[in-house]
Amino acid sequence: MKAGNPVTMTLETAASTTGQIDALLQEDRRYPPSAAFHAAANLSDAAVYERAAANPEGFWEEEARTRITWFKPWDRVLEWDAPRARWFVGAEVNAAYNCVDRHLQSWRRNKAAIIWEGEPGEQRVLTYRDLYREVNRASAALKRMGVVKGDRVAIYMGMVPEIVIAMLACARIGATHTVIFGGFSAESISDRVNDCSAKLVITADGGWRRGARVGLKEVVDRALATCPTVQRVLVVNRTDDPRVVPMQDGRDVWWHRAMADSGAEIVEPERLDSEHPLYILYTSGTTGKPKGMLHTTGGYLVGTATTHDTIFDLKEDDVYWCTADVGWVTGHSYLVYGPLANGATCVMYEGTPDYPDKDRFWSVIEKYGVTILYTAPTAIRTFMKWGSEYPAKHDLSSLRILGTVGEPINPAAWVWYREVIGGDRCPVVDTWWMTETGQILIAPLPGITTLKPGSATFPYPSIEADVVDDQGNSVPLGKGGYLVLKRPWPAMARTIWGDPERYEKQYWSRFPGSYFAGDGARRDEEGYFWLLGRVDDVLNVSAHRIGTMEVESALVSHPAVAEAAVIGIPHEIKGQAIAAFCSLRAGFTPDDQMAEAIRAHVGEKIGAIAKPDKVFFTAELPKTRSAKIMRRLLRDIAEGKVLGDTTTLADPAVLASIKEQYEHTES
Repeated sequence: MKAGNPVTMTLETAASTTGQIDALLQEDRRYPPSAAFHAAANLSDAAVYERAAANPEGFWEEEARTRITWFKPWDRVLEWDAPRARWFVGAEVNAAYNCVDRHLQSWRRNKAAIIWEGEPGEQRVLTYRDLYREVNRASAALKRMGVVKGDRVAIYMGMVPEIVIAMLACARIGATHTVIFGGFSAESISDRVNDCSAKLVITADGGWRRGARVGLKEVVDRALATCPTVQRVLVVNRTDDPRVVPMQDGRDVWWHRAMADSGAEIVEPERLDSEHPLYILYTSGTTGKPKGMLHTTGGYLVGTATTHDTIFDLKEDDVYWCTADVGWVTGHSYLVYGPLANGATCVMYEGTPDYPDKDRFWSVIEKYGVTILYTAPTAIRTFMKWGSEYPAKHDLSSLRILGTVGEPINPAAWVWYREVIGGDRCPVVDTWWMTETGQILIAPLPGITTLKPGSATFPYPSIEADVVDDQGNSVPLGKGGYLVLKRPWPAMARTIWGDPERYEKQYWSRFPGSYFAGDGARRDEEGYFWLLGRVDDVLNVSAHRIGTMEVESALVSHPAVAEAAVIGIPHEIKGQAIAAFCSLRAGFTPDDQMAEAIRAHVGEKIGAIAKPDKVFFTAELPKTRSAKIMRRLLRDIAEGKVLGDTTTLADPAVLASIKEQYEHTES
């Protein structure tokens, strides 16, 4: 939320005043679980919601007992004095032990933990025994380099198994890791490293993206010129680049040599307090300074392992693929800690979904027999744009669960995902959560919930979510407002690293006693939750509040539109007008006639007030490498500002094309 933003601070519930529009698209399709799926589901008794609501602490205590191994039990399940929470107070635990060691005590020792495919085509499989060996060797290397319990370690590399090994090695010895997305600039690295006073950095010489080498060590070297706390750097040899990677004597060490020096050394896992800091993950802030969200160990493991097992209906023989980069929270919670704590087999892929062709994801699914796929709505809409012929080339019959994460999904993309990718038989679990929450908070339980395309459905058992107005009063069903959480949950961030006052002010002051992270939502007449996007993305058009997600959902429901992003632009009469940036499907012509047809379509779906004043066509939208649309950069173009940080863009050339078209239209 942007402090002082008048749109944010005066959000009105949908249809609450004269002239206010009810902008939610009506969705009548229903997808109940099949009888066979219901019978075999990990959770099939709807009474779990009532039991958890009646005794939330008891619910999580039972999950903690059955899912996590503790060195010492807790004295109390929860200490809560909003916004301060402590879960499983007095208990001792270790995340690496739970993700690796304990699986060696069963047949899982020889089960695949990680199936990795590099973009050029290399393949590696690490069993849980292999992972145990590598994590111990890495832990020994870190200790030889002076890392001790309580130190911070920064990790900056691509999607290779070593990034997981490094995280678990830190967790094993009680060092707190901060993973920095491998597309960030040197300045972004420096900001994060300095904020947490990292002692050591783990990186790689480079990585692969669309067939080209991406340098990483060079970026780290530039960053560390202004990072006085960093003493040592571990470097993974990923690309075997013929150029010499500069290695600074006394500071830089090759990963493979450090691992060789460790030999077969075993490092006993530290017995850590349940509230011991596991990791710091930086997320964007309204002040321009990244926020280091601090997650601790015991509650985080319980929250992620429980939700991963039940929301994805995990079975022992599943092959699970979360496509998120480990540099984001989805990769932390639902590629590393939750799945590995559950003993799952996890697929990792290094590169992009369109290299060497647009069927790479579907090739990976067919090759490894992936049964659970968890990806982003933006990626799904991109796949729709590319066309159904690409997934049609491959046998996707192994899939049985589909998941979405990262932003609200529009009904058209939801249905396409189910029908084309899931063969019209796979449940689609749309999940709402964020870096700050650590775990999924709103999502269906596929063995219980009747699904509605575009709705995240209901809060997870024990999670008390509400939709409130400006005064914090719960709004009636069918209305929209602010999404808040009124009860603590185990994986919640404990604070912002080094800035507890900012944490309390940003998340807990708007509605005292309740958590509010800035999202709008609406509950329909049946109580289903529909996420409306960020409230600071709410547009104020002629005194009508219109969510960007509402307009975007209407745009992509037009048969010609594959993807869309909308922003508010200044208007001398309306205050704000709507500008839409649309990427069309193959076979459609981006001309004035198409623009008018799209405007009319939005008017039919939502109302005339929501018609975009301007429609711009672009081959691609500006996206991060994790496939999120960067609407901020579109606003910068519209307002004639110098473009902000573009280091995370997958293709910076896209912006130049959009900027040229926008300026030509304005002139």
